[in-house]
Amino acid sequence: MTSDDYVLWQLFRAGDKQALGVLAERYYRMLKHYGQKFMVDGAVVEDCIQELFLQLWQNRLQINETDSVRHYLLKSIRHHILLYLRSQKRVHYDELGWDTSVGEDVDSETLLIRQETLVSLTKTIQDQLALLPAREREALYLRYYENLSIPEIAEVMNVTRQSVSNFIQKALNKLRTKWLVHLLLLICTFF
Repeated sequence: MTSDDYVLWQLFRAGDKQALGVLAERYYRMLKHYGQKFMVDGAVVEDCIQELFLQLWQNRLQINETDSVRHYLLKSIRHHILLYLRSQKRVHYDELGWDTSVGEDVDSETLLIRQETLVSLTKTIQDQLALLPAREREALYLRYYENLSIPEIAEVMNVTRQSVSNFIQKALNKLRTKWLVHLLLLICTFF
């Protein structure tokens, strides 16, 4: 956690509304992007984020210190979204969809500039990610997109560290196997 985050967290816990506002502004985009990966409506994600920050303010005196504000907020928004889904009785978590599309900032600008081959490879990766179980996709997202550590991911996903390691290892093994087959097919088409 940056020292700035630490100071803001302490100020917020002491009753400084502006400090919470700065944290909300700083992490809003990341929380929204992560929340949308659960395949829920953007308005629902926004409502969950607002509810999260409202509850943080209301419970500021009971909230403990944290080593990582980002980690704390990711875990919290995940909890809020899953509570929403349970209240709607929509799906069990294992059946929950997980958006595998590339982020807007990468997708809209970068892919248009790249060659047709890169578009094809991106589609292949997305297709392969879509075949992974939801928990494996979520673990990969948190590890490689949000750059969380294994212990942080375990806390966010409410599983053991070993489970996170297993999710990531299984997913990477599946992706490697499928990627090698795809790569061999590409090589065969060129020769």
